Amino acid sequence: MKKTRSTTILVVRKDNETVIAGDGQVTLGNSVIKSNAKKIRTLLDGKILVGFAGSAADGLALMERLEEKLNKFRGNLLKAAVELAKEWRTDKFLRRLEAVLVAADKEKMFLISGNGDVIEPDEPILAIGSGGDYARAAALALYRNSDLSAEKIVKEAMKIAGEICIYTNQNISIEKIKDE
Repeated sequence: MKKTRSTTILVVRKDNETVIAGDGQVTLGNSVIKSNAKKIRTLLDGKILVGFAGSAADGLALMERLEEKLNKFRGNLLKAAVELAKEWRTDKFLRRLEAVLVAADKEKMFLISGNGDVIEPDEPILAIGSGGDYARAAALALYRNSDLSAEKIVKEAMKIAGEICIYTNQNISIEKIKDE
């Protein structure tokens, strides 16, 4: 089977606004097979933003597991992320899943992987996927050198990633943390 490449997911927090974006492209070998996939979600009534890069079925399964952990730990994102990473690394079934997650609430954001990683970035910007490095670089430049809102930074950085990365398109989904 040809390798499936997909996804650029970007999270930015600025001025009490947390925004996640994901592009819609899924590529199989040299062909785009889907242009409007949705790889981001909100959990806990809009209090948690999550996105995945990698296998769609695996990413969706991991999102469900994260939601279960969030419910168990009453919305504590750090505790839920750590418990998911531990389970993902040690469980015989989960260990085979090929995806990476980013999750954010209004205060924290984490990259969560099957290697047991729960990484909080130094700056409030996190990106994963084929175009993740491009989106992150663009978002960092905009964050440090402009007065743009988090949503505008996400939109511009994803646009730039879509112009550079052949596995990223500009059919972008965006979600924000809902105000309480």
